[in-house]
Amino acid sequence: MDLYTPDRNDYPQLTRLWERSVRATHDFLPDAYISTLKNLLLMQYLDSVTLFCTRDAQLNITGFAGIDRFKLEMLFIDPEHRGQGLGRQLLRHAIEHFQISELDVNEQNPQALGFYLKHGFKVIRRSEVDGLGQPYPILRMRL
Repeated sequence: MDLYTPDRNDYPQLTRLWERSVRATHDFLPDAYISTLKNLLLMQYLDSVTLFCTRDAQLNITGFAGIDRFKLEMLFIDPEHRGQGLGRQLLRHAIEHFQISELDVNEQNPQALGFYLKHGFKVIRRSEVDGLGQPYPILRMRL
């Protein structure tokens, strides 16, 4: 499957995909916090990373990842497209083309944690709070 580079016109679609993915996998986050994160994603976070994505036959975005230096900052798959190998494809691309070796994952998201462990990442550090100082523990992982 081909990978694409989204542009700013794709940000609304990326943000909607992000929200669907987060609601499917981060059931520990309250709605108000998801709204806060969604606004930050759209206004700041997408511009701060190198983005690449997968698309379906109609060119709708089905998953995306964002890289900053040697760190995977985000990887989200549309819930309707989970289990199709898109996450593995995006992660492999990040490792092979961007030499990523680190990422952070919510400790309370066991599916994502298991995915990264299966792909050779190990937990090297734990933080009691997330990047905004909220009580959602984050695990730093390294390949």
